[in-house]
Amino acid sequence: MSAHLPLRRLILVVDDDPILLDYLVTVLDHAGYDTVKAASAAEALQRVAEREADIALALLDISMPGMSGLELALRLREHTSVAFMFLSSVDDAETARQAASHGAVGFVVKPVDAARLLPSFESALARADEIRQLRRTEANLNAALASGRETSLAVGLLMTRFQTDRNTAFEVLRDHARSTRRKINEVAEQLVAAEELLNSLHGAFVGRLKGK
Repeated sequence: MSAHLPLRRLILVVDDDPILLDYLVTVLDHAGYDTVKAASAAEALQRVAEREADIALALLDISMPGMSGLELALRLREHTSVAFMFLSSVDDAETARQAASHGAVGFVVKPVDAARLLPSFESALARADEIRQLRRTEANLNAALASGRETSLAVGLLMTRFQTDRNTAFEVLRDHARSTRRKINEVAEQLVAAEELLNSLHGAFVGRLKGK
């Protein structure tokens, strides 16, 4: 029985120089990566729209006609989850500062050869993976906190309404969620919302009675 081969990571390569574009794709293919290429920023945005979830990293030329690599990077940072690194023909502090300020995870200076590109590329890819994991962890934590907050409120309401202990209230809430095939936080949110509505209506009734 043959061993499962690891999935090849997909890299978006963007450069308006067709010779360099083909060279970069060849280097990355030989290094074990899958690639999708784009000859302009507009084409790159189209590739991202088609395969955003699959793209592990984008390699962007800074200087391109029309929309530059820097402008493309801003689009990617603001509207997608695709991490990116830059290729530049200019090696100076200002260009490096711009790359960093745009959120790049790496920076490679032309002319490019495999011996220089691959270590920088692999370092940038590792950084992109770290950022992706941090975002995933933060999203999961926020979801858990939100869920826990609503669930705690709902358990407290059940304890007060039915004069029961915390464990019993939680188990009743959980069992109801399971029996209706819903998530416990969804049931909790509905219960809290219903309590808020009842409190609001109670206030309206009290106000009306006082006015009589």
